[in-house]
Formats: sequence, structure tokens, C-alpha cells
Amino acid sequence: MTEIATRLAAVQGHIAAAAAAAGRRAEDVRLVAVSKMHDVGAITAALAAGQRRFGENRVQEAQAKYPGLKATYADLELHLIGPLQTNKVREAVALFDVIETLDRPKLVEALEREMARQGRRPRLFIEVNTGEEAQKAGVLPADADAFIAFCRERRQAIDGLMCIPPADEEPALHFALLREIARRNAIPHLSMGMSADYETAIRFGATYVRVGTAIFGERPSVKQNQ
Repeated sequence: MTEIATRLAAVQGHIAAAAAAAGRRAEDVRLVAVSKMHDVGAITAALAAGQRRFGENRVQEAQAKYPGLKATYADLELHLIGPLQTNKVREAVALFDVIETLDRPKLVEALEREMARQGRRPRLFIEVNTGEEAQKAGVLPADADAFIAFCRERRQAIDGLMCIPPADEEPALHFALLREIARRNAIPHLSMGMSADYETAIRFGATYVRVGTAIFGERPSVKQNQ
């Protein structure tokens, strides 16, 4: 568990250096520690080292790990960074503080109803499928402006955009595209950059970086959003 604290400190150091190189403040880049497929012990080690922002891909997995941790650590912030099905909206609204994967009108409407019912409003990010990959979720870049407008018409504040660049393409191109969509729609936050490319993402304006493997080590299998 000491290794997790060491790795976390190294990632924070890399974030600070990348921010300085880009003429930015380190505190303007928020680290989301991606804990999917890691147990409560690993998460507790990161919490003990001062980390308070975590990301999970699946609602069910997060439900098994985080309610007790959130009760103990009042300032813990939990992000959903995997696709959200409408039949999991109730649980997601109750547990997550940020939902990063808003991508379709039906989900907007389901969240709208559930947030009104619970009186709880997680912050919302729109996922943009910058690589236009058929197997990935997310709004296509050409449809992003219209979808943002739709959300705002429904009085849903959009706090940020998120993307996952194709594994075999230069991520900077995708980070630049997401930054431009955010700029023209006056959206303040960009969630982009993972273990292999978060320093590049910081150069292109990331305000949230999602880092898992570099903090917690390898998982049993490799999945997206790590």
C-alpha cells in the first residue's frame, strides 16, 4: 500500500511539471484516480495519501465499494467514467458526484427525472466520441453543439466534456478537438488524458485527468478509460 502512495506522489509531480511547462497552475488540473477493478484496500491507501477524487466505470462495482468510504470521507468525490444505462440512473444519481458520460437525449431525460426525484444533482460532463469509433459511446463531434444546446434547453448545466482518443492515433489531435468544442460552447472543464498521455492532455487544457494504472498498478484485464 505504501507503493500506491509513492506512485500517487509521482503522478502528482508529473502533473505539476506538465502544468508548469504549459504555463498553468498545478491546482487547476484535478487528478481522478481510476480505481476500477481495484479493491477497497487499494482505495483506502490512496485516501490515506490524501487523494479524494476517484473514478469508476460501472455503477454496480462502485456500489460495492464506495458507500462506506463516502460515509467515512465526507470530501470524497466520485466520478462515473463508464457508459451509463438508463436502468442504472437511479443508483448513479444517488452515488456519483460527477457523471462524465452523458451522450444521448434519452439519458438526459432520465437523469432530469431522477435528479428531481432525489433532489440531488451530480455535475454532468458530455462524452464526445472524437475518434468516431463505432464501438465507443459518446456524441459524434459533428453533433456535439446541438446536443449541448439540447441539454441547456432542458436546463441541464454542462460542466465539462470528456473524451477517450483511439488507442492507435495521436491523442493531441483529439485533445485539440475537444478543447475547441468546449471553447465555442463556453464549457469550463475538460476531462481528458489517461495514464499514457495525461501530460499531453494538460498541455491542451485538461482540467481533469483520469489515471489508474500509474497509481494502482496493472489490472486483471485492460479496459477503456483506465
